Amino acid sequence: QVQLVESGGGLVQPGGSLRLSCAASGFTLDYYAIGWFRQAPGKEREGVSCISSSEGSTNYADSVKGRFTISGDNAKNTVYLQMNSLKPEDTAVYYCAARDGVCSSWYLRKGVPLYEYDYWGQGTQVTVSS
Repeated sequence: QVQLVESGGGLVQPGGSLRLSCAASGFTLDYYAIGWFRQAPGKEREGVSCISSSEGSTNYADSVKGRFTISGDNAKNTVYLQMNSLKPEDTAVYYCAARDGVCSSWYLRKGVPLYEYDYWGQGTQVTVSS
């Protein structure tokens, strides 16, 4: 019943752009913070960005500041991650996650426990390669 579904991943050349979507069902994003995470093969999961409508706040990892933009459309119950100027090191599976709480850099920290978020999506593959 409660579900997050990511979409929009694919293959893109360095310097290109992609927009990821995180669609929620079974609950409303009005009361949740949404975080984007990514995990490359053999690497630790790391936070990318988060957004909270109730707090009116967004946060970004240093590695994506100025390149990625997170936004939400509460009417569609969907959060987006616009990714520009993509680099090969952005290659990873991207996950969105929802938590009933605030959006802060603490909840994007490397190695954040899964239980810090109420629900996780299945992920969408982003590959940046020439």
